[in-house]
Amino acid sequence: MRLAALALSLSGLTGAGRVHAQRAQTPPAPAPVVYTIGGRPAPGGCESCAEWSVPHAPVRVHGTSWYVGTRDLASILIMTPAGHVLIDAGLEATVPQLLANIKAVGANVRDIRWVLNSHVHYDHAQGTAAVVAASGARVAALPWSARALEAGVMPADDPQFGMAFDNPRVRAVRVLQDGDTLRVGGLVLRAHATPGHTPGSTTWTWQSCEGGRCVDVVYADSQTPISADGFRFTAQRGLAEAVERGHRTLETLPCRLLITPHPGASRFWERVAQGTRAGADSLLDVTGCARYAGRARAAYQARYAKERAGSPLR
Repeated sequence: MRLAALALSLSGLTGAGRVHAQRAQTPPAPAPVVYTIGGRPAPGGCESCAEWSVPHAPVRVHGTSWYVGTRDLASILIMTPAGHVLIDAGLEATVPQLLANIKAVGANVRDIRWVLNSHVHYDHAQGTAAVVAASGARVAALPWSARALEAGVMPADDPQFGMAFDNPRVRAVRVLQDGDTLRVGGLVLRAHATPGHTPGSTTWTWQSCEGGRCVDVVYADSQTPISADGFRFTAQRGLAEAVERGHRTLETLPCRLLITPHPGASRFWERVAQGTRAGADSLLDVTGCARYAGRARAAYQARYAKERAGSPLR
């Protein structure tokens, strides 16, 4: 879709604050979802999904990059005249909300060329197959995530194996390597391996330009050592070293604007609200990625210490 048409369709919505001011109106009713683990029905279903499904109106992040997810689960749409890219498709039940938000910013769902992913836990990847069906887009991921998406179940070396719900299977995922780029027109996205939360955790970077000014955007994957009972990070060969490499990557990336799959991890809504009050672009923060990596390193070191001490894990 032409960017001029986008501007026309968004007349009056001139920044994050203006769009953020209202929640999505009458969101589509979520479709019933049967939650399974390893192909078997999960007793009790998803306790957190109602909270994660609370809708939110789209928010312009910068230029033609938009937050189109729910209040608590990020989905990022990057628009170009050559087609669009979506990072993270959220829950299967909230795909109608997601598609409605994409249309609300003037984008044609059928113009989505690629669906990417931060990590393949169900809260960020369960909707992938449905978005692909609606858009005809392709999916690209790092090798571990690509295998998990195609299988539809979590591999046994995932920290949350046995507790993370399955995803609908995605076919023919394009496999990228650490550092590879994906191009759509003039947009260049780069995949960075930042493992830990899952072995395939991926941080995505791109430049967003507006009015002749470009900023480096980092969509940094979750960096929390959450696991099922019995999983030990220190027992996985090479994992601690890989996690530390990911933290160093986050510390050294060109980073002016940080977003995370759970917006609370990067204080996204607080930053949006600050800009609304002050009329400033409060989403910009040159030290955001370094602070995020520092907090993550401290969390993993604390987890390693507990494991070595034999302390109870949570």
